[in-house]
Amino acid sequence: MIELFFGLIGRPFLAMFESIERFGVFILFQIRLLRLYPRAFKRPKLLLTQIDIIGLGCVGVVTLTGLFTGMVEAIQLYGGFHQFGMESFIGYTIFLSITKELGPVFASLMLISRSISAMAAELGTMRVSEQIDAIDILGVDSKEYLLVPRILATIISLPLLVIWFDFVAVSSAYLISTGALGINPVAYQDTVMRLGEFDDIMTGVIKAATFGWIVSMIGSYIGFHTSGGARGVGQSTIYAVVYSAVAIFVANYFLSSLFLYLDW
Repeated sequence: MIELFFGLIGRPFLAMFESIERFGVFILFQIRLLRLYPRAFKRPKLLLTQIDIIGLGCVGVVTLTGLFTGMVEAIQLYGGFHQFGMESFIGYTIFLSITKELGPVFASLMLISRSISAMAAELGTMRVSEQIDAIDILGVDSKEYLLVPRILATIISLPLLVIWFDFVAVSSAYLISTGALGINPVAYQDTVMRLGEFDDIMTGVIKAATFGWIVSMIGSYIGFHTSGGARGVGQSTIYAVVYSAVAIFVANYFLSSLFLYLDW
């Protein structure tokens, strides 16, 4: 009875310390990986291939998400702004919210669901089938060959996807606002051009590059350290998606707080 009691008390603490240990191992692994980043540019074809797979492969789903995000936001904001006769400010509000918050977060989630999950599954399959071990035996650094190009490709691709998401979402919101909701297009454009700033777009781009680095590190690390056969590959894919999505929301909060502190 006493052993059971202390076991119930101690188990959460042991799990917490094990999580801290795993996080420390992850950080040390990523620090050692930093020195390999410049070497990825020695294989530009490999880097471009990963940009094609990770970035261009997400254009369709990002376009569809941006299209309906802009339209839904226009409809939802119209109800509130119409009560106060401030419909002309809908354009700037949509522009600000999409470029600084919704664009980076939604585009990142779409990239996670399509590319990061595939990355973890592919690397996990290579690990359990001993293909990564074969690469190391051949004298090629598997981390430099498999991980670094994927990480850099994600860092490059995600900001571009966010810019495209912003364009699609803002355009669809404009069409719905002026075409279906009857807002004056001149007033709509005037508020966006007068109040909108390039820094708003750059905030989202910086967030996107940071998010790309975070999710690619998580996805590649989990896939690279997969074990347990086919079942392990499935679990690694789930972990990569869940951890990456949670990390995006946590990082978004701290980055938003930082930009607020810097008055940017």
